[in-house]
Amino acid sequence: MQPKSGISDQDDLFRFRLDQILNRRYPLYRLADSIDWSLFEKEFGPFYVEKFGRPGLPIRLLVGLHYLKHAYNVSDEAVVERSLENPYWQYFCGCEYSQHEFPLDPTSLVKWRKRIGPKGMEKLLQVTIETAKSKMCVTEKHLERVNVDTTVQEKAIKSTQSWPGAA
Repeated sequence: MQPKSGISDQDDLFRFRLDQILNRRYPLYRLADSIDWSLFEKEFGPFYVEKFGRPGLPIRLLVGLHYLKHAYNVSDEAVVERSLENPYWQYFCGCEYSQHEFPLDPTSLVKWRKRIGPKGMEKLLQVTIETAKSKMCVTEKHLERVNVDTTVQEKAIKSTQSWPGAA
C-alpha cells in the first residue's frame, strides 16, 4: 500500500511543532529544507502497491534515516535509536512533532534497501550531491578527486599455544 505522507492538516494544541522550537541555522535543519523530497516520492512511489496490505512507511522517513545512517556512519539499529533522541534528526526525517516511540523497526531499513535496490541507493547519493552543489557546499573541484582509506592494521591476537621448549 502507498505510504502515508506523514504531514497532517491539524495542529496539536498540547505539543510544539519541531520547526517552531529548533534552531533554523543548524546545518541539518537547513539541509532538510533544501532537499526536494518530492523527487524521492516520484522515484520510489512505484515500488508500493495501491490499496493492498498495510500502509507503507513514509518515504521521507526511510530516505532521511538512510542519509543519516551513512552521514554519521552508524548501524541500522543505532540510526533508529538516535533518531528518537535527536529532534534535528526527527525534523530531517519529516516529523512535525517530537517523537517518543521508535518510528520503525531497524529491519524495515534492510527490507526497503532490498526493495529499491542499488539504483535506488545511487539516486539517494545523486540527489544529495546535487543539493550540496546547488547550495554551494560542494564544487566540481571537490568531486575531482576521491580519497580512499586503505589503512591496514595488524591483528592484536595473543597466541595461547605453548611452544616447544617453553617451560
